[in-house]
Amino acid sequence: MGGLARGGTSLTVFMTTELRKQMAKGTVRYWAAAKAAAGTAEEPYDAITLAEALDAARERHPGELVRVLRRCSFLVDGDPVGTRVHETVRLAEGGTVEVLPPFAGG
Repeated sequence: MGGLARGGTSLTVFMTTELRKQMAKGTVRYWAAAKAAAGTAEEPYDAITLAEALDAARERHPGELVRVLRRCSFLVDGDPVGTRVHETVRLAEGGTVEVLPPFAGG
């Protein structure tokens, strides 16, 4: 077992490397109240799923953005996420996540 007998270090390094290979880089675009709460119109993501990208956004922008995201809808590469569980929504390399808060007046 080599590295596994010494606390699993080799397995941990392997798993971390494999996860990094799966991670996609793309752009998160914030609209309206989400843009104001994030303090930026867009920023990069480096994540496998929508849930991971949103968790990273919450860490970068604690406070108002966390509250705004609870009310938002999301588009991933132009497709509505709807009621899908965010952990199941995979992100693509070079993709775009649109963060859309509710808009008044339709």
